Amino acid sequence: MLTLLSGLWKYIFQKDEYCLLILGLDNAGKTTLLENIKRKFAVDYKGIPFEKIHPTVGMNVGRIDIDGIRLIFWDLGGQQDLQSLWDKYYDDCHGIMYVIDSSDKARIEESMAVLESLFLSDMLDGVPLLLLANKQDKDIAEDISEIKRKFLQSTIKFDQRDCLVQGISALNGDHIENGIKWIVKCVKRNLSRPPREKIIT
Repeated sequence: MLTLLSGLWKYIFQKDEYCLLILGLDNAGKTTLLENIKRKFAVDYKGIPFEKIHPTVGMNVGRIDIDGIRLIFWDLGGQQDLQSLWDKYYDDCHGIMYVIDSSDKARIEESMAVLESLFLSDMLDGVPLLLLANKQDKDIAEDISEIKRKFLQSTIKFDQRDCLVQGISALNGDHIENGIKWIVKCVKRNLSRPPREKIIT
């Protein structure tokens, strides 16, 4: 009886939480992405005008409830001097959303190099990766097939994690839902990183 009541209490008042890191170089569109995710999935979220979004110094946090779980997004600043702080969050994250500015062809190689350096850390073993080629709405954007080719040539340990390369427009919201639904499936089935249990508020 006690077990039944405990299970019922958990079902009503607790929700599994999964933490996702949003990483990438500065000006990749990470904060715009987070803003559009909240607009699409967070109940009663009004949003802030995109033109008022400034480069992140530190961290922005967002929360949405989807498919019976809660996702906590940590949007970290991408400036070079802030990248050294990223690893402080590796142990507690359940997935990585890495954003590339596909319209800035001069920095794509730099972005891919930073991405590869992330997965040198054992703390990210088994963590799913959603690579988001942002700004696909721009005429000058690198073709998504070329970004996939560069990604597949990298030294990231693909066999140790779920990976998806997705073209998006964080500003227009194009294809964001597909990526979120994919990473939800990945974190829920990744038994090596169990969720956090939190009281629903």
